[in-house]
Amino acid sequence: MLAMLDLSVVILALPQLSADLNASSVQALWITDIYGFLIAGFLVTMGRLGDRIGHRNLLLIGAAAFGLLSIAAAYSTSAEMLIVIRALLGVAGGTIMPCVLGLLRHMFQDPKQMGTAMGIWSAAAMAGVSLGPALGGVLLNSFWWGSIFLIATPIMLLLMATGPFLLPGHRAAADSGPLDLFSVVLSLAAILPVIYGLKELARAGWSAQAIAAIAAGVALGAIFVRRQRRLADPLLDLGLFGIAAIGGGLVLYLLAGVIQGGNALLMTQHLQLVEGLSPLATALWLLIPSLMVIIGIQIAMASAKRFRPASVMIAGALVAIAGMVVLTQIKPVGGLATMVIGISIVFIGVSPIPALVNQLVMMSAPPERAGSAASLSTTSGELGTALGIATLGSLATLLYRGGVQVPAGVTPEAAAAAGDSMGSAAAAADRLPQPIAQELLTAARESFNAAYASVAGVCIVLFIGFAALAYATLRRIPPIGAPPGGGPAPESADGPDAGDSPAPSQHTTDQHTTDQQTTVQQATS
Repeated sequence: MLAMLDLSVVILALPQLSADLNASSVQALWITDIYGFLIAGFLVTMGRLGDRIGHRNLLLIGAAAFGLLSIAAAYSTSAEMLIVIRALLGVAGGTIMPCVLGLLRHMFQDPKQMGTAMGIWSAAAMAGVSLGPALGGVLLNSFWWGSIFLIATPIMLLLMATGPFLLPGHRAAADSGPLDLFSVVLSLAAILPVIYGLKELARAGWSAQAIAAIAAGVALGAIFVRRQRRLADPLLDLGLFGIAAIGGGLVLYLLAGVIQGGNALLMTQHLQLVEGLSPLATALWLLIPSLMVIIGIQIAMASAKRFRPASVMIAGALVAIAGMVVLTQIKPVGGLATMVIGISIVFIGVSPIPALVNQLVMMSAPPERAGSAASLSTTSGELGTALGIATLGSLATLLYRGGVQVPAGVTPEAAAAAGDSMGSAAAAADRLPQPIAQELLTAARESFNAAYASVAGVCIVLFIGFAALAYATLRRIPPIGAPPGGGPAPESADGPDAGDSPAPSQHTTDQHTTDQQTTVQQATS
């Protein structure tokens, strides 16, 4: 939750810290973005490093660094200092997600227990994403901007104090060679330009710089893949993609991230630009669909113990399609309720995907590659979100520009601004007299909502493709915890009859886990 919290908690503090540190607009953007860039860039490296030195060890090292860097960030004396510290926080944060998933893989051998753990993990991640702006707004009402960074310190101290006793440790195979540092550099050089380019596309539209960054990242990614194929002990085991539950799950996670990231961006813009809400009010309204995601995750993980994961995901896609249909009915005025209801239904529909995909990926991967598999899963989600913000956001902008009808009487400068984006139209309207300002706003809102309705139609098509892909790649995987024969899953130790029978022996638990992994791998091969 803390790793995800730091992605968004700084947003509302930007005006204050920019004023105190004399940060330029470009520096303010880097203060916001550099943390997420470095997390995405180091996930693969940290996942493999956790497999080698132990996920507990790496998590505790990352926690110590995260706590100390958070204190340093709170007392930064310049914009440059804060940018560097945020970058290092991203490196430290990159240890958390793959190591936690790797630990879950070793801690919960029973698939049903792992399903429950994955549900808790996904809910915590969503809580971090959604609580960031709201928690930041609450702290800023009483404390200085540095308080938003100090949230992490006591939690990390608690983890460092209790982790050595509560978390299991493991050692890498004795024949593991040294980490290939050139592969680490290549992975960073491939991922970071792609993420940067996608962010620039979402922020400023199509540009040669953004396209060049993405192209460079893809080219370096191809070099990275070629090197991994030649290494006896690669940084990233490409054989993991050959397991259908992993390969198919990662594509599904990517596609879900595209839809969810794009819709989250457009909902935020609607609340602020169409409804005219403040950033804090927008963050509070966003808590509603986020809460629906958390509820949906728990329902989905319970359902996946009775029904096949593919069936749960397909059902979720159908629910999300219904939500998209609601979003096509948004009105320029008084559309807040329709927006919140529609996006909540969509988010309930996509809620099963992170937890179920991580469950399938971690169950299908060899235990010694748990960190690498976890890094692939989290990287897929990060790339999907960035891709969705860039593509769906750019599509909405293009549709807006093609549909806005500037009323007569608007000055040429205001007309040009209104034709560029909804945000520019709102800024231009502030400088115009009434009633022409209101007419301009109404025209811009109508065009924005029409563009969003069209994007919702595209998302309906994407969800249909998602359902087809889930059926094609995951349909043979049995319910979580089902025996190899495909019959109903036996009662787990926490089931209704747990008090009448002794707990299973370690041999029985290990055999059940092995059978479950064999079933998944055979069904997906």
